Amino acid sequence: MTQFAQAETTDSRGPEQPRDPRFRVMAVSGGLALVLTAAAVLLPSPYVLEAPGPTFNTIGEVDGDPLIQIDGAETFTPDGELDLTTVFVRGGPNGQVNVLDTIRAWADPDEDVLPEQLVYPEGTTSSELQEQNAVAMTSSQESAIAAALSHEDIDYTEELSVVGLGPDSAAEGLLQEGDVLRSIDGGEIDAIDTLREALNDGGGAAVELTVVRDGTPREVSVVPKESDEGDYQLGVLLASTFDFPFDVTIQLDDVGGPSAGTMFALGIIDTLTEGDLTGGRHFAGTGTIDSGGSVGPIGGIAQKLIGARAGGAEFFLAPTENCDEVIGNIPEGLTVVSVATLDEAVEAVRTLGEGGDAAELASC
Repeated sequence: MTQFAQAETTDSRGPEQPRDPRFRVMAVSGGLALVLTAAAVLLPSPYVLEAPGPTFNTIGEVDGDPLIQIDGAETFTPDGELDLTTVFVRGGPNGQVNVLDTIRAWADPDEDVLPEQLVYPEGTTSSELQEQNAVAMTSSQESAIAAALSHEDIDYTEELSVVGLGPDSAAEGLLQEGDVLRSIDGGEIDAIDTLREALNDGGGAAVELTVVRDGTPREVSVVPKESDEGDYQLGVLLASTFDFPFDVTIQLDDVGGPSAGTMFALGIIDTLTEGDLTGGRHFAGTGTIDSGGSVGPIGGIAQKLIGARAGGAEFFLAPTENCDEVIGNIPEGLTVVSVATLDEAVEAVRTLGEGGDAAELASC
């Protein structure tokens, strides 16, 4: 009988060794680090991110309707483009961004990252911001209409009322919220320019104001103070109420703030006048405007320059007071002209539209 012996099997790995306890600690620590890192980049960030937004042609259409509609006056259909520019803002009352969003924005040369407290007053809510932007847009449109009509020598009426006092106001204790300004030194106040001219002509001497308070006229004497720019001011915040000879409707949803005023005014002028102010060319721009035609500075100019060029603009109208921010941020292929008044903006568009030399115009 044949017998088979069972072969002995040996384990070449040798006896099992106990696992190093440091491995478990390192694994747990690494996992915890990954969780904490992921949580950190997703945490809210106290910053506001600004990126180029869309552009809108003020002498074109939005959703098939004219952006600017005028009823009660002869109008013309202009050619070319007069784009208002926008900035897409994230963070703050618009909804907090996280650390990862902020890092991405820092790495993107087209975006700006700003501390939230420098952009919005502490405690500002989303609803408050929306209301402020809506009010600013409405005021901007009314001022643009007034400025455009003044440029075209079309009469309208403007009533100025006090809505607040500035810091260290010359009118402290003399004027109050709700006062309606009727006259200065016997001359009717029919526009903000009338008030400004009278104050500056007086050279700082006391002015006699007639105001209506609670329905009753009264006389008030105020000694204006000189501003850093050399103008004489009452130190009051004013609101304008207009009565125009025809209806101007500006149809633009989901865009707020006052920075489109200058481009609205240019669009109204081009619509009211025969021919093409632009000469068929592509302009973009920005800037607040008051009823007297003064162009004021805005925020996000670098992003607006980028958005304008991305939208195909050849020329950009920038407020003179924004020139420091324009320098070094002009995209290739975009020519920037600085403007301080609506008259300068109209002249710049007309000159360039006719093929004039941009070098002859003011620039940043």
